[in-house]
Amino acid sequence: MQTLALQLTTTFVDDAIELVKGFGRTILSLAMAPIERIARACDVAGVLEQRRADRRAKRPAAQRGGRCKSRNCRWSPFRGLSELT
Repeated sequence: MQTLALQLTTTFVDDAIELVKGFGRTILSLAMAPIERIARACDVAGVLEQRRADRRAKRPAAQRGGRCKSRNCRWSPFRGLSELT
């Protein structure tokens, strides 16, 4: 049985991690907003929307195993623009 102190500590650490993740997402979205606006304005053929829809679709586990390229990586700020180059 866990002690109350251990449970409180674990809960606090988990909440602190989620808070930092939330701040990180907010800062990233604020920094990327001008680039996203330009990309959407230049996306005449609807390529970006198609890429976002493809990314949300379920993929087989075999495709996820490899390393990502620099522009297609999850944390790359230019991942949505990879089809435009």
